[in-house]
Amino acid sequence: MLEKHATTSAPIHELLVRRWSSRAYAPDRPVSREQLKILLEAARWAPSCNGSEPWRYLIWDRARDPQGWQKAFDCLNDNNKKWVKNVPLLMLSCAGSIFEHSGKPTHWGQHDTGLASMSLAVQAVALGLMLHQMGGYDAEKAREAFAIPAEFTPMAFIAVGYQTGPETIDDAEVKKKELAPRARKPLGERFFEGGWGKGFA
Repeated sequence: MLEKHATTSAPIHELLVRRWSSRAYAPDRPVSREQLKILLEAARWAPSCNGSEPWRYLIWDRARDPQGWQKAFDCLNDNNKKWVKNVPLLMLSCAGSIFEHSGKPTHWGQHDTGLASMSLAVQAVALGLMLHQMGGYDAEKAREAFAIPAEFTPMAFIAVGYQTGPETIDDAEVKKKELAPRARKPLGERFFEGGWGKGFA
């Protein structure tokens, strides 16, 4: 099984070092109900503006709801379908745009939903699972297929399952991405101190 540990300029937690987004999933290893509950609990306790918890997650377990899973799968773009076909569990994160307690608009729903999804991703590593978030899907098709209310924005499809070896990937381009090394920009290119463009040293 392929591992891609982050190469960092300072020591970070092992779960963050090990977290990455594989495209090689074992089709015959389902995610248990207890594992799913733990993942959702991790997301539930993510921070949010005024404790508003603006996130909603749609969940499709292939073993329990093959028709729903297929309907979700059909929303993905062709490139993602090439490897998601082996994924046992699909989710879709949606971000609210209205504060429930006041009915006023919130500008932090998408940010907070991202925090919840990151909590999911780190918890997945702790459970020995692989999680891969995707932007390659038809948001309007998903909205219509699953009656997503207008005040919620579909954000990312999320694949969850057990990682397997890259030899299970039959598409050459997908396999190339799977085998490519991980990379990040230097800290100073993305993190500024004292003013815009003043890179952290």
